[in-house]
Formats: sequence, structure tokens, C-alpha cells
Amino acid sequence: MKSNRGFARVLSYFDEDGDGKISPSELKRGLGLVGGELLQKEAEVAVELLDSDGDGLLGLEDLVCLMEGGEEEERVKGLRDAFQVYDVEGCGFITPKSLKRMLSRLGESKSIDECKVMINQFDLNGDGVISFEEFRIMMQ
Repeated sequence: MKSNRGFARVLSYFDEDGDGKISPSELKRGLGLVGGELLQKEAEVAVELLDSDGDGLLGLEDLVCLMEGGEEEERVKGLRDAFQVYDVEGCGFITPKSLKRMLSRLGESKSIDECKVMINQFDLNGDGVISFEEFRIMMQ
């Protein structure tokens, strides 16, 4: 499913130790990197509330529930946080260059041309970049 692939990339960005799950400390650190702020206790409570299998960690399904569940406002905030992970240039768009840089951080090596092709798949207005609105549509 397209949306789970996007969520899997977000999960791997937050997943510092590579175990495929997000711990409370990884959640706190990851949100800090994208401009969010969460106290350790708040991160622990969030993980406890969303943890579907009782292992004290957030898996992919839990992350999808976090970002798709709840109020629309919270869902949009979750998507905006995910969008900012890819908007490494801070310009408000995902450019081929920022996508290449983010994918490389996630261990995927892509050329600028390959990133342009990926962006073109979801670039609804043909401007060569992904806006937040296009990102929202892509993640549905």
C-alpha cells in the first residue's frame, strides 16, 4: 500500500537502533529533529497509549494509527511533521535534491533523475516539487 511505504520511511527515520520499532526516546528525539517538542514522560505515555502489542514500542501499524487516527487536526499535524522530515531544505516543498538527501539518510541511494521521477508521480501541478497538499494526497 502506498501510504504504508511512506509511513515505513518515517518509521525508519525515527528508528535509531534499526529494530523496526520506535521507543519513547526515539519518538522524543525524532520529533525534536523536525521541530516538535515532547518531554520524555509524554513520549512514554504516547507510546503506552498507541502500543498495540504491549512491547512498549511503536511498530508500523501503531505509527499508521497515530498519523491516521484521531482528530483531523492531529492527523494533519502528524503529516506536516512527516513532510518536514523530507523538506530538509526548509523551503516548504520536497525537491528532488531534498528527497535524494533524505533517502540517502534512510540508506537508499537514488540519483537526482530518479528522485525527479518519484516526485513526478505525485506532482499534481507539474512544478517539479511536492507541496504539503500533494504530500497529503500521496499519503492517503
